[in-house]
Amino acid sequence: MSSIGKLIKQAERIKLKLEEVQTQLAQRTVEATSGGGAVKVVARCNRTIESIKIDPQAINPQDAQLLEEMILTAVNNALEQAEKISNEEMGKVTSGLSLPGLI
Repeated sequence: MSSIGKLIKQAERIKLKLEEVQTQLAQRTVEATSGGGAVKVVARCNRTIESIKIDPQAINPQDAQLLEEMILTAVNNALEQAEKISNEEMGKVTSGLSLPGLI
């Protein structure tokens, strides 16, 4: 088999493995909190938010801005964790190769 043929087969195997990892990442979750646990966000490792929980004691109409900031902080922390895990798992498949269009 020619070198190009081997390269194409290798790229096909990597693509299949990437798809498998992406499916697994969509099932994996991370959790982040802010405000001492007043806001909890669960994100999937495919960079989507699964849930947001707010302690009823944190809901104060006079302090809506603080609650908004806690939610934003928790969401960003959860997405950061999810992205880190996703990058690590995808990096294992590609062995550090940059394959445009596949990731």
